[in-house]
Amino acid sequence: MLKELVIRHFAIIEEVHIAFDHGFHVLTGETGAGKSILIDALGLVAGGRASADFVRHGEGKAEIEAVFELDPEHAARAPLVEWGFDEEELDQIIIRREITAQGKSTCRINGRVVTLSLLKQVGPRLIDISGQHEHQSLLKTEEHLEWLDHFGGEEILSLRRQYEEIYVSYDKVKRQLEQLRKNQRDLDRRLDLLRFQADEIEAAQLTPGEEEALESEHKRLASAEKLMVHSAKAYEYLNGEQGGISLVQEAISHLSQIAEVDESLENVAELARSACYQLEEAAHEIARYQDNFEFDPKRLYEVEERIHLIHQLKRKYGDSIEEILAYKEQVDQELHELENHEEIEAELSAKCRQYTEQLKELAQKLTSKRKKAASALETRVEQELKDLNMGSTVFHVAFFPEPYRHDVFYAHGQDQIEFQIAPNPGEPLKPLAKIASGGELSRLMLALKCIFTEVNRNDTLVFDEIDTGVSGRAAQAIAEKIAFLSNRHQVLCVTHLPQVACMADCHMYIAKEVLQSKTRTKVKKLDMEGRTIELARMLGGVEVTSTTRNHAREMIRLAEEQKKQYVR
Repeated sequence: MLKELVIRHFAIIEEVHIAFDHGFHVLTGETGAGKSILIDALGLVAGGRASADFVRHGEGKAEIEAVFELDPEHAARAPLVEWGFDEEELDQIIIRREITAQGKSTCRINGRVVTLSLLKQVGPRLIDISGQHEHQSLLKTEEHLEWLDHFGGEEILSLRRQYEEIYVSYDKVKRQLEQLRKNQRDLDRRLDLLRFQADEIEAAQLTPGEEEALESEHKRLASAEKLMVHSAKAYEYLNGEQGGISLVQEAISHLSQIAEVDESLENVAELARSACYQLEEAAHEIARYQDNFEFDPKRLYEVEERIHLIHQLKRKYGDSIEEILAYKEQVDQELHELENHEEIEAELSAKCRQYTEQLKELAQKLTSKRKKAASALETRVEQELKDLNMGSTVFHVAFFPEPYRHDVFYAHGQDQIEFQIAPNPGEPLKPLAKIASGGELSRLMLALKCIFTEVNRNDTLVFDEIDTGVSGRAAQAIAEKIAFLSNRHQVLCVTHLPQVACMADCHMYIAKEVLQSKTRTKVKKLDMEGRTIELARMLGGVEVTSTTRNHAREMIRLAEEQKKQYVR
């Protein structure tokens, strides 16, 4: 359950600190005051995508911090324990998101930096957010199968995972088979090209690291004259008649004469002797270098030709010898496949048939279980819609065996489904997109949420203007349904409807004010008098009259009577 929410420098919010409790929390206020910004902040806590646009103008970063209490069996514990958190520290968790003005995002749980991937696992288990955009997901038929499978629970989901695992192998083999058959159409031309490439690389007899060694050798051979001149000069300066060794030997002789009289310079004489030995060794090494040095124009030509060949191959096959050799392995593999395409095709075809049989068996089981789940979902949705003043609505999960054939498989089975409704008696079933109004979509979404909260067991449910397009008795039905949900879950609801707001256990008013030319959002928890005034405003607009106040008080009184039916 969400206990606290602290937001700093987020959009037009400078800083707000909100405490939550059990039950039904309503957030109301004028359009643009920042109600949906609070929902956006909760979305980031649940692992939503961050953006620099969220940072309040002129600030360096935005911060969102949420405190949750978890019961011992809470679903959010599992990924956290797997990550390395101790069970003892998970009775309460603090999620913190920071977003810099440069768009960089940091996630922390109980002070530890975690990945966004982990937060995306944990967040949806803590908060279930339903916004206006979710209505549109109901119109996407590709989403309907996801709804159905999750309603079916682990029985369907485990079977689906088995199917998907085999489907990945099936799809890979199928693609290989299709590519092989495609290759056969220009087999000869492709074989000639691959053989030429393989022969060209093979003939070069490349070895890793060879290019660097050749470049080093080329540098030495190309600088032969320079090397000989400098080595001769170095030898002359060391071991010539006036070279360094002769001069050091003279110095040693004089130092030795002094040391016979004054022993304090014996160490200096010894240092000079040591230096002389080292200079003599250096001179010997230079002499050996000169004796062994041989300028070989033929070898220089060979090295240059070899480097040129390697550069030509790099232009064709890769940026390095390692990449060229890796390309050669790919060529050899494709050559093997093309030269042995009949055997490989037979092997792939056998695998494809094997996977097809496995997929067919699993797909049939999936279809059977999905149809059973669909029947149960239809009954549940119609029950929920009856509570939402849509008692005559027929809800149907349609399966389409056509136009696909029984040997065609999709990533999640062989089923294509679509949610259909007939809102009024005597009307045929039609797809949601062709028949559902905004108010009908709102109530259908709420009906599904009521069902799926039992499946997903989320503690905190957030509704962002889910009542859009609804009024009158339908609005009252939505209000009662959300209030009933709050008997089992913590509910946060952004609304413009007084019928919904009057059912709240906690009413928060969102307002914005301008101070020193800066806009700020404020959140105020309303007392009974504040609730009355806000409901009166929602009922009557800008002007609050005694009539609208009395009406608001009556709505609150009736709502309290209604809520007594829901035993908490």
